[in-house]
Amino acid sequence: MTLMKKLLGASAAIALSAGAALAEPGLIIDLGGKFDKSFNESAYNGAQKWVEDTGGEYLETELQSEAQREQTMRRMAERGANPIVVLGFANASTLEKVAPDYPETSFAIVDMVVDQPNVQSIVFSEHEGSFLVGMMAAMASETGTVSFVGGMDVPLIRKFACGYAQGAEAANPDVKVIQNMTGTTPSAWNDPVKGAELTKAQIAQGSDVVFAAAGGTGVGVLQAAKDEGILSIGVDSNQNYLHPGSVLTSMTKRVDNAVYTVFEQGEEGFTPGINVLSLENDGVGYAMDDNNKDLVTEEMVNALEDAKAKIVAGEIKVHDYTSDDSCPAG
Repeated sequence: MTLMKKLLGASAAIALSAGAALAEPGLIIDLGGKFDKSFNESAYNGAQKWVEDTGGEYLETELQSEAQREQTMRRMAERGANPIVVLGFANASTLEKVAPDYPETSFAIVDMVVDQPNVQSIVFSEHEGSFLVGMMAAMASETGTVSFVGGMDVPLIRKFACGYAQGAEAANPDVKVIQNMTGTTPSAWNDPVKGAELTKAQIAQGSDVVFAAAGGTGVGVLQAAKDEGILSIGVDSNQNYLHPGSVLTSMTKRVDNAVYTVFEQGEEGFTPGINVLSLENDGVGYAMDDNNKDLVTEEMVNALEDAKAKIVAGEIKVHDYTSDDSCPAG
């Protein structure tokens, strides 16, 4: 073997080794930050758990502006990440454009359906989990008025609100449900001051239990509820720990499990198509722990578990606002 052949062989080996090193999963975190104590943080926690369990490594990028979406997605693919998890419905149109340009890269998007052969679309039955916490809110309320603070006014958040109102009315047909959205732009996900203001306005109207589905804005909602002496309900992550004895429960949306599963599947086990996470497969639910055990009665738990079984069996139909933009409750 000549020296040139040896050098060429060594270069090829190095290139292959470098390529293998880059074949690790990627995570693109949406606006609002990975420490929003909600949606993004749940995804980040799922990635971190995968690292702890496997010793693997992954590439991570955190969006800072709308303008970064396409560039960030392409850059992640070109760095060799595979599969790549993209967080948030707002990335759907970008992924529709980008995915065909990287046919050998597998993408998973959370909260929206993208119909491409190399994309897994992970969607949640948020309306089902919201129905259960709506029931608990109505059962815990002493005023007969409960409320909801959403983040950006989009169909996905209306889906939470509608399920919540339907659940509240199932527990108390006479309940009053107040609903407010924080805004119509992505900044609505990270405005805790506005969240607190909306909560106080709802309290002035009689609400004594408030459900926040608003990303980082929800931190302000939960804080205002604590300060004003009413109960709150967290979202996505288990937020009971933020204000023990004040957070009634949290509507859990297991984004962490979704990210973990995609990372675990890797390139070889990745499956494109639609993956629905619901009450039936514990994709959504409600949180119980030491932080809220004194707030939730056995009667509440029994009622929620009965409703859960009936939803899974199809005996209770919870309206999905994203498939029909009307809401029979609230």
